[in-house]
Amino acid sequence: MSATAQIGVTGLAVMGRNLARNFARNGYTVALHNRTAARTHSLVAEFGDEGTFVPAETAKEFVAALERPRRLVIMVKAGEPTDQVIEEFAPLLEPGDMIIDGGNAHFADTRRRERELREQGIHFVGTGISGGEEGALHGPSIMPGGSKESYGSLGPMLEKISAKAADGAPCVAHIGPDGAGHFVKMVHNGIEYADMQLIAEAYQLLRDVAGYGPAQIADIFRTWNTGRLDSYLIDITADVLSHVDAATGKPFVDVVEDQAEQKGTGRWTVQIALDLGVPVSGIAEAVFARSLSGHAELRKASRGLPGPTARALSGDEAAAFAVQVEQALYASKIVSYTQGFHEIAAGSEEYGWDIDLGSVATIWRGGCIIRAAFLDRIRAAYDARPELPSLLSDEGFAREIGAAQDDWRAVLVAAVRQGVPTPGFAAALAYYDALRAERLPAALTQGQRDFFGAHTYRRTDRDGSFHTLWGGDRTEVDA
Repeated sequence: MSATAQIGVTGLAVMGRNLARNFARNGYTVALHNRTAARTHSLVAEFGDEGTFVPAETAKEFVAALERPRRLVIMVKAGEPTDQVIEEFAPLLEPGDMIIDGGNAHFADTRRRERELREQGIHFVGTGISGGEEGALHGPSIMPGGSKESYGSLGPMLEKISAKAADGAPCVAHIGPDGAGHFVKMVHNGIEYADMQLIAEAYQLLRDVAGYGPAQIADIFRTWNTGRLDSYLIDITADVLSHVDAATGKPFVDVVEDQAEQKGTGRWTVQIALDLGVPVSGIAEAVFARSLSGHAELRKASRGLPGPTARALSGDEAAAFAVQVEQALYASKIVSYTQGFHEIAAGSEEYGWDIDLGSVATIWRGGCIIRAAFLDRIRAAYDARPELPSLLSDEGFAREIGAAQDDWRAVLVAAVRQGVPTPGFAAALAYYDALRAERLPAALTQGQRDFFGAHTYRRTDRDGSFHTLWGGDRTEVDA
């Protein structure tokens, strides 16, 4: 088989299949391979008119079809299946070739694989791809890691197939070495969890407190989507809420089990944040909310617990409350992105990646699930101050969240009075208040730790570590 393909894709499930078609549609000759050859031939039979495909039934044929340096994209399940594919193909490659992992791999696995393959002279490019099956086909947001050398060869191809922002900029950039790309994709998904939870809480408040039906709430979300909350998730939420189930005639949202599943990236985001010592409370509450929703028996056993009596709002009260919910949603959304970017910054420092946060905001403006109008403002904030300690330190965001705080607090008061759970809104406000507090109760916590464990403490009036001898005359000693 002659080497004619500029890129190859192995693993032709929905994402791999659509990514291969995207490359072909953009003028590249694409080698195809799948463990089950029938899937390869099916793609060619169904979509062969979209571009030039080179089907291969064996690993050797697949590699032989690729031009040097070979660019081999693997689109298989994370974990052991990815390692198995690498073990199959790596011996067939030569120094300078590259393996691109486009799955949702854990960044620690990506770091290990990159290190091992680097010793063989092979570039391993852990690449986050966001946008789902539609994005893979029509243009996703792409977050490649790996060496700068590999991006020099691969980058122009990724830029061509990626989503384009409103200003025409491709939604792809070299994130950083080894696992940086998959790390940023992981945090992207964590922010996505938080964003979805906040939107769900806004819906629940509009329904259970304001008394609106799903179709009415859909109209409210469509209105919001014309303003500062303009985003993909707000847009699709309106569509979901307005959809009527054909079988029952009921609102679609009322016939779906209220149990949300997850694939793990949100959980990874929280676990790694704990390792890094970064508070991502909004993301954590979103993960826990999904977990709680799945405990059907526990919830069933608890439904008889006492709670407040709901009070119906008048039409004018409901409309005013909807305005307050928009404020609370926007403010909480800013906090979620603040926490996510903080984790990316901490990961970048911990692993020496030197990630450009403004660039991350830039490539999330199109293609990805969390694309939103205000990412332009996030990019501008980091471009103006690359060392910005927090999005809340940006003058514009600080002013907006300050203006929203009264309504934000009023919404939470209403939620508590009506017994509507809002863990995302509450966690976001608690984070905001903790940041702005002159002093936190951590001083008492540290005193407790010193009392029972001699863990020492620092003082506000002089340097050093100290310990109080609590059992006697409570003398303070240098630690």
